[in-house]
Amino acid sequence: MAKLIFSAITSLDGYIEDETGTFDWAAPDEEVHAFVNELERPVGTYLYGRRMYETMLYWETADVREDQSPVEWDWMRLWRAADKVVYSRSLEKVSSARSRIERDFDPDAIQAMKKALDRDITVGGPDLAAQAFRAGLVDRCQLFLTPVLVGGGKPALPRDVRLDLELVTERRFDGGVVFLDYRVR
Repeated sequence: MAKLIFSAITSLDGYIEDETGTFDWAAPDEEVHAFVNELERPVGTYLYGRRMYETMLYWETADVREDQSPVEWDWMRLWRAADKVVYSRSLEKVSSARSRIERDFDPDAIQAMKKALDRDITVGGPDLAAQAFRAGLVDRCQLFLTPVLVGGGKPALPRDVRLDLELVTERRFDGGVVFLDYRVR
């Protein structure tokens, strides 16, 4: 059975983007990016909201050559090989292979997907993730805390959800990023 994993790069004060919508401070360095690739290797499906999908769409057409950055090359291949489900009422069509649009978030459909798939599923984007948290579908919560305070913006985690979590693992990176991996109890 697949696990549903929420994973996000956040500021230390808990935001995925600042008040202007900027998240350039969240760009992972080579060490963090290589670690993310290893985390994502067992993932077979990405669940995205429209904005997260449009951000990640870069990897569908990125001109990353293997000799430029092995870490980016690896990520590009991982992303392209995975299925993507985009939740949007406004997007007319998807622009990437292995992708489809769903108009509404259906917790029963996600639960069925978890039971049917062998490879894990990630939910990307805080609005979509909030729906998954509220529905009790999230099995793991993985956060990369970046050593920056942005003072406001879009929070990574929903404000109206209470969950008990168990710390599974943690890791500190040379650049000051801290990874925390929690299992939902």
